Amino acid sequence: MSESVNTATALVDRFGRRVRYVRLSVTDRCDFRCVYCMSENMTFLPRDQVLTLEEIGRIASVFVELGVEKIRLTGGEPLVRRDLMELVDYIGTLGLKDFTMTTNGSQLPRFARPLKDAGLHRLNISLDSLDADKFRRITRNGDLNKVLAGLDAAQVAGFERIKLNTVIMRGRNDDEIPALVDFVKQRGIDISFIEEMPLGHISDHGRDETYCSSDEVQAIIERDHHLTPISQQTGGPSRYFALPDSPSRIGFISPHSHNFCGDCNRVRVTVEGRLLLCLGNEHSVDLRPVLRQYPSDNGPLRQAIIDAMDLKPERHHFTTDGEVQVVRFMNMTGG
Repeated sequence: MSESVNTATALVDRFGRRVRYVRLSVTDRCDFRCVYCMSENMTFLPRDQVLTLEEIGRIASVFVELGVEKIRLTGGEPLVRRDLMELVDYIGTLGLKDFTMTTNGSQLPRFARPLKDAGLHRLNISLDSLDADKFRRITRNGDLNKVLAGLDAAQVAGFERIKLNTVIMRGRNDDEIPALVDFVKQRGIDISFIEEMPLGHISDHGRDETYCSSDEVQAIIERDHHLTPISQQTGGPSRYFALPDSPSRIGFISPHSHNFCGDCNRVRVTVEGRLLLCLGNEHSVDLRPVLRQYPSDNGPLRQAIIDAMDLKPERHHFTTDGEVQVVRFMNMTGG
């Protein structure tokens, strides 16, 4: 598919990075209230500010025309969006090399099989604890058993790969790192350990107090396992390592300690239609007025996306002192 893209209109930023990967948020709503992601009492977007599924599909198709090879659906929690399967069915026909979703897993007992049948290749499932009480404290209202049942359903459905995403917080769940590695080995799935990102003001804890670097996590794992770096590029920000006795891959997403901006090939679109050029900056272009002013003409949308590449910054500048660089919450950003 990408070979047929006109290089004159390919999505290349000022630093020569080719954008091949788009994360599309389909909702800012979620059935969890994870302490690092959002406030306990959230105010969500009015429905008229939220893109329709048809509008999100238009954005997806234009990005594919411009050479994007990978689309991830995010939220909030994508599977709480009504009629989401219509969008999954559509995007599944676009010929992507990689079509995936990030989910908290709570709805997967119902949706795992339909998602696989609609053409979704992979799943990332957020799971920050294997202890039911601790899981409920982190998610504020999540049921670990439902998520584990969702993981079971996903494995039965036969996705190409399944990966857990775990945000490690010192004093909250860092003691579970060895157990989580053993868990994914038993399941034959992957895991990425993520440094908490300073997005949005939270009241549950101080991010400077809970910050745990990927180097610390890796050192804990290497007490029991030899990790071998994997050179294969997945298109995402994880640095992956292989285990000697398992097909499971151990990943680290390190926005603080190992800045992953140099080869960034990603942009995000929020559910209100804002094209975010960087996770850690406010550089953005509002696509919603273009979509609604030209409902049957994708030309202006296409040009707006191409022009936006000049706004993509060279890198973000997260700090580890608890300072919030970006005021939007992660559920507004798209995970």
